[in-house]
Amino acid sequence: MKSDIHPKNYRTVVFKDFSCDETFIGKSCALTTDTITWEDGNEYPLVKLEISNLSHPYYTGKMKFVDTAGRIDKFNKKYGKK
Repeated sequence: MKSDIHPKNYRTVVFKDFSCDETFIGKSCALTTDTITWEDGNEYPLVKLEISNLSHPYYTGKMKFVDTAGRIDKFNKKYGKK
């Protein structure tokens, strides 16, 4: 294998999907300043997600409306008068 091709900050992090309030642990090099205490008592960096495989309609089979950024209001404000 080639040396020095992998990121230096690849570490264990906790991902939290706020649309279904589920958390899971994995590896990532995503930058974050938040931390959370996991079930094992250790503190890990926290990566906040709006949607993941735990809440995405493709994987769950359930349609769910998620509008966290106000996309509809933004669209109506931009194109509503035309």
